[in-house]
Amino acid sequence: MGAYVIVGGSKLSGRLKVQGSKNASLPIMAATILNGSKNRLRNVPDIKDVHVMLEILKVLGVEISFSENVLVADSSKVHSWEVPDDLMRKMRSSIVLMGPLLGRYKKVKVSYPGGCEIGPRPIDLHLKGLAALGAEITESHGFIYAQAERLKGANIHLDFPSVGATENLMLAAVLAEGRTIIRNAAKEPEIVDLQNYLNQMGCQVKGAGTDTIKIEGCSVEDLKPVDDYTVIPDRIAAGTYLVAAAATRGDIVLENVIIEHIEPVLAKLREMGCDIKAVDDKVML
Repeated sequence: MGAYVIVGGSKLSGRLKVQGSKNASLPIMAATILNGSKNRLRNVPDIKDVHVMLEILKVLGVEISFSENVLVADSSKVHSWEVPDDLMRKMRSSIVLMGPLLGRYKKVKVSYPGGCEIGPRPIDLHLKGLAALGAEITESHGFIYAQAERLKGANIHLDFPSVGATENLMLAAVLAEGRTIIRNAAKEPEIVDLQNYLNQMGCQVKGAGTDTIKIEGCSVEDLKPVDDYTVIPDRIAAGTYLVAAAATRGDIVLENVIIEHIEPVLAKLREMGCDIKAVDDKVML
């Protein structure tokens, strides 16, 4: 097991550009499967989880180019609907591939994230929602197999506002027949980013950022390539840098920030006595 050794006692100061959001990038990367076309994403962070998702997409048949935070994904030659168990175990959020694979290819096979089906499972909301859309789901020996000739729109009320389940159901419902309404949906900015990407592709999704998301299903033929889409900055990374600088009495300038996404953190830091200026996409502490 690796370890980090931190030598404290120094101010953390400097200027940096905040990377793209991991939690927005992963579901958007999964969404590139839907249109069977070439898609270009900017501001994708060069981190481990992104590389795991890239490995999975390549195994499925997506042609990938990734350099300097720009991802080009061509899903026109996808030939598999099975996510390999070894890759599934590397990243729990790979479960979000169920929605687009089921919607696009009518079936999907995945293993349990982490490989364990005993006890409470965070994927139960995903499976219940997909079943509500008409998927036939079989679970056996650590694997989940789902199929549906075509998903049907449904009214779905999540037991709690799960980000992953909200994303998975959005990705499945865009190719379902009819309207889907997801209630008690997650409201995070990453959900809004996924909606914006899907709509640029030609889907009809609205309500992201509220607890009710409405999706009008369409056909694959209605979808188009996404030539240029920029993923939102990582609000969690931005907040982490600010708190670390404040804790060490440092000075920091962050660029590529959506101020609205980190207002709660800024408010608390100001309450603590930090001098903060936020202008355009920059924050100075």
